Amino acid sequence: MADARTQQSVFTPSRRVAAARPSGSGTGSASRAGGSASQGAARLGRSKIGRTVRVKARELAVFTRQFAVMIASGLPLVQALELLAEQQENKGLKHTLETVRTSVEGGATLSSSFGHHPKVFDSLYTNLVQAGEAGGVLEGVLQRLSTYIEKAVKLRRAVRSALIYPISVLVIATGVIILLLWKVVPIFATLFVGLDATMPLPTRFVIALSHFVGHFAWIIILAGVAAVVALKQYYATRKGREVIDAFILKIPVVGILMRKIAVARFSRTLATLITSGVPMLESLDITGRTAGNAVVEKAITRVRADVEAGRTIADPLRQSGVFPNMVVQMVSVGEHTGALDSMLQKIADFYEEEVDTAVADLLTLLEPMIILFLGVVVGGVVISMYLPLFSLIAKMAG
Repeated sequence: MADARTQQSVFTPSRRVAAARPSGSGTGSASRAGGSASQGAARLGRSKIGRTVRVKARELAVFTRQFAVMIASGLPLVQALELLAEQQENKGLKHTLETVRTSVEGGATLSSSFGHHPKVFDSLYTNLVQAGEAGGVLEGVLQRLSTYIEKAVKLRRAVRSALIYPISVLVIATGVIILLLWKVVPIFATLFVGLDATMPLPTRFVIALSHFVGHFAWIIILAGVAAVVALKQYYATRKGREVIDAFILKIPVVGILMRKIAVARFSRTLATLITSGVPMLESLDITGRTAGNAVVEKAITRVRADVEAGRTIADPLRQSGVFPNMVVQMVSVGEHTGALDSMLQKIADFYEEEVDTAVADLLTLLEPMIILFLGVVVGGVVISMYLPLFSLIAKMAG
């Protein structure tokens, strides 16, 4: 019965398109040839652009919402894809949608056509579309999917706003300090040597640091680049991800923020999948892969194994130690009342608001700390250069 419903929901739009086109004199062999041609075009599109296309999450959210509106208005599936492809400014997304339209027109399902482009439509997207096709509720699934992507973009933007300001200030401060040590301090050092001035310990330290930067700047740059590359390679390993992500969660202020983001993402993803009709075990699989944190992903993997063994979701969530007690209790209530999806939505809404508050608090905390850091470092360099001048002025006055 499920297969029959799937085929019916998937091919209904295609039948409407076929009915809308004038009947030609093509034979069955011609139709098969057209299907083969469309499949070949799909494979060609995948080989040319599937590995290089880059689509922003916001662009994908806009496309999904427009697609849902067109499906709700009764527009045939192929025609909707054609219209959306024509109005795309992103050439990669435009080509992808053209390839998807050709594949669907050739008889493939929408979810399998999306699945040929994992760089644009990830496993969560394709599984939700597949569930919508099977249940005949593609419009509602697309609406939920667009809302999910928009919420994910908002979370990502919150993280960026929390990190961009301190990182940019630290980078600028580092550049200013290097410029002072490289260009300004040597001028003062030459002046002090010419005047035979007595240099105190802070001045000697800054001048020595200036000599080191002037002679070994390229070594410092290479060491920094090598450290970044080594860190990226280590993070690319499974062990590296677990170690670094666990360390991030233990940082006093940032760790709390990242934990709230992980809980919000887990709740929103699982709620969207369950509401759309995706089976629980498969929903947990997808939620784990999209968790964004290796520690949370490992915890969700254990939850999936326990659920497969017949246990509830709340018990392994509690044992993982990753999720707050409030989340565990709300999930337990949702399981017992049969309203797990709505309870997860409430958890996601609550923690997304908590993320906004935590980001504001983090920025408020970091601003005076950054100002203090800049004042101590830059002011220390400047004062250390003026100390010998003070002694010279005192000597001349005496």
